[in-house]
Amino acid sequence: MPKPDAQKRLAQLNAVLNALTHPARRQILMTIHFRGGAMTAGDIAARFRHSWPTTTRHLKVLEDAQLVVASQEGRVRTYRLDVAHLKLVEDWLHWFEKQPR
Repeated sequence: MPKPDAQKRLAQLNAVLNALTHPARRQILMTIHFRGGAMTAGDIAARFRHSWPTTTRHLKVLEDAQLVVASQEGRVRTYRLDVAHLKLVEDWLHWFEKQPR
């Protein structure tokens, strides 16, 4: 049975990979990145042809995967990249660089 830390890390990796499976979510991450690392929800929504509920669902998945962090000031919700969890994918890929013996 995996250790609790390993189970937690695997759950985090699965959340990140799930978030990255949808092209719109990958595009949202790229857009935020190339727009300086932070954007309001309205600015994100304006860049895409999705309905508002679809955009907010994508942002929720990204937030749950801890790839973005949301803050609210009045009615304005701002999303900032938190790319630290992308390192989980990098670490997972490195497992395959090791040669089996």
